[in-house]
Amino acid sequence: MQTEIDLFAIMPEDKIPEKGKILISEPFLPDTFFNRSIVYLTDHSSQGSVGFILNKKLDINISSSIDGFEGWNENINMGGPVAPDTLHYLHRMGELIPNSILIEDGIYWGGDIDTIRELISEGKINHSQIRFFLGYSGWSAGQLERELKEDPWIIARVKSDIIMNNRGDDTWKRVLRSFKNKYRIWADFPDSPDMN
Repeated sequence: MQTEIDLFAIMPEDKIPEKGKILISEPFLPDTFFNRSIVYLTDHSSQGSVGFILNKKLDINISSSIDGFEGWNENINMGGPVAPDTLHYLHRMGELIPNSILIEDGIYWGGDIDTIRELISEGKINHSQIRFFLGYSGWSAGQLERELKEDPWIIARVKSDIIMNNRGDDTWKRVLRSFKNKYRIWADFPDSPDMN
């Protein structure tokens, strides 16, 4: 007797949001902003959730667009649709940057921007230690949980290297291919369900 597998149904254990986990969009999510995206959750509580899209690189260089980052030749990522004119950052510098918030596994969020500028100008931060984002992804109280009932996201915990070092558009596919379950098949689906 054969058992049918619903390739698009997300397993209940993969629907529990927590700070430090990633949200991976299902292949055909119609939302153009979050289509084939990975969002790292930096905060999740009864008041809402905050995260940053890891795989939407903008064609904006930090050194040419933000004062005090001369010589830092790295593109900024689009963190999300909320407050797209604000700068945010994830880093591994911990207590070296005052007012940083520990997320998990040596990854910190925010902190004093002047200290970051100073560390960059002194060559004390390398590209694998910090990521910059314009805007963020935000959900009000209960909003993310309501979305999860409609199955648009897988939730998983991944190694910190994936959060800090995987910056390309192919990150969505690479993360899915690393799974040992049905989700790895999603990585090879065409961008549109009409395409074969």
